[in-house]
Amino acid sequence: MSILEAFLIAVSLCADCFAVSLCSGTGLANSGENSGSGSKGIAVIALAFAIIQTALMFAGWFLGSALYALVSKYAGWIGFALLLYVGGSLLIGGIRGAEEQLRLDGLRNIILAGIATSIDALAVGAASSMEGVPFRGMLIPLAFVFAVTALSVVAGLAGGKALGRRFGNAARIFGGVVLIAIGLNMILHIL
Repeated sequence: MSILEAFLIAVSLCADCFAVSLCSGTGLANSGENSGSGSKGIAVIALAFAIIQTALMFAGWFLGSALYALVSKYAGWIGFALLLYVGGSLLIGGIRGAEEQLRLDGLRNIILAGIATSIDALAVGAASSMEGVPFRGMLIPLAFVFAVTALSVVAGLAGGKALGRRFGNAARIFGGVVLIAIGLNMILHIL
């Protein structure tokens, strides 16, 4: 996997995190709660999202590797289907303008939001292992996912709700298109 491809995957995976952070940013600032409105709170939320996103991507890669022997003949097609599903979901959500309203004002809500926005990372990790990416080959994508997710959450929380309404759907559409393109590239290598 190239560095550009790893970066694009990271950007695509963090689209939901970015959108949720944008939409939740104003809520944190206006809630009167110090847990998420200060720079320390923002750093905690960003770190939690980055850890969850990275962990789920690794878990997907691990599960995909474990199942690879069983499905190796169809692994590329399964990887393509997973990327198509995740990318299509992002794309459709962005086009429909589905606004994610998750409150990030407590540890429970942060963890739930982190998991909800990172399920796609599980599928991408599984698709990567089924494409034959070894553990060493996952180190750079995992590092990019961690860093880009953390940065996107910080930017989203700092940007607030006004920007979320303006760019949240565009981020989902972009992420969906990139994941679908990577899946199509996977199929081209099979054919």
